[in-house]
Amino acid sequence: MTSTENNGLLIISEEVCAEVVSRKDAFDAVEAVFGAMARGDAYNFPVIREAIGYADALYGFKSGFDKFGKALGVKSGGFWPGNMDKGLTNHQSTIFLFDPDTGRLQALVGGNYLTAVRTAASSSVSIAHLARKDAKVLGMVGAGHQSTFQVRAAVEQRDIEKVVAWNPHPDMLPRLGAVVEELGLEFEAVTQEELGAQADVIITITSAFEPLMMADWIKPGTHIACMGTDTKGKMEIDENLFARSTVFTDEVAQSISIGEAQHAIASGLIAEDDIIPIGAAINGDHPGRTSENEITIFDGTGVGLQDLAVASVAARVAQKKGLATQVAL
Repeated sequence: MTSTENNGLLIISEEVCAEVVSRKDAFDAVEAVFGAMARGDAYNFPVIREAIGYADALYGFKSGFDKFGKALGVKSGGFWPGNMDKGLTNHQSTIFLFDPDTGRLQALVGGNYLTAVRTAASSSVSIAHLARKDAKVLGMVGAGHQSTFQVRAAVEQRDIEKVVAWNPHPDMLPRLGAVVEELGLEFEAVTQEELGAQADVIITITSAFEPLMMADWIKPGTHIACMGTDTKGKMEIDENLFARSTVFTDEVAQSISIGEAQHAIASGLIAEDDIIPIGAAINGDHPGRTSENEITIFDGTGVGLQDLAVASVAARVAQKKGLATQVAL
């Protein structure tokens, strides 16, 4: 969007976002912004994420500027663990887009669907660039709201035949299984160790504060996308796995501070220089996977630029299709 495209404030609802932003739109937007970050054409501002001391909620801000894509803005929101009991998703957010030429507010965009679809796009970008070409089995650690988005995006990147899954609350697995079967794939609920033994690609998407997958359970050649750790203290996989893996991330600064790599860094198992921006693999500046037996990790911390990228798509397409509400500033 540019200042000439919109003289008022656009409001794009959750329903409209889901209508105008497809999985491919999200994949293309996220892949492009990761590439821009690696080139130095886009950068994120420091993240604010705090426990507010009410409703057990985490609330914060992610923001940044993509000079290449002309996206400037902030996502405000967080995690309310009691929302499922109220018929709401636990993650709640809104994205604010500003005109980079003038600083004027351009759009208010619902962030719940976009957060889910961009998070899934992030892991699927990592699968596209890092997973073995012959990967057949997808392992899902976590069966919450975002897990179905993750599965739908992941299976489009490889010829997946089977999905194996584990969740701390087994009663949540049938919903994920129904989506997998809808996609025409085999589904099996397994133990964590069995998941590691079978899966060629593993996606972790939980709110855990302890390792759910141990290093010895991961077979050679596996690609792991860690998508749940975005806060200091969170943890999904054994930190020792980092010492024998090639590690990629969306943003190194977040990876070492609030991402999955924070624990391996603190323990001295790896150094900051060992972590590779995935944009380097996208741009061809790094080869990505270099052998069939190599274990690759993608530390998907979730950067504000991802949100701005997909929100910009939503605003542009919604305005073009006449689906945005426009009000005067």
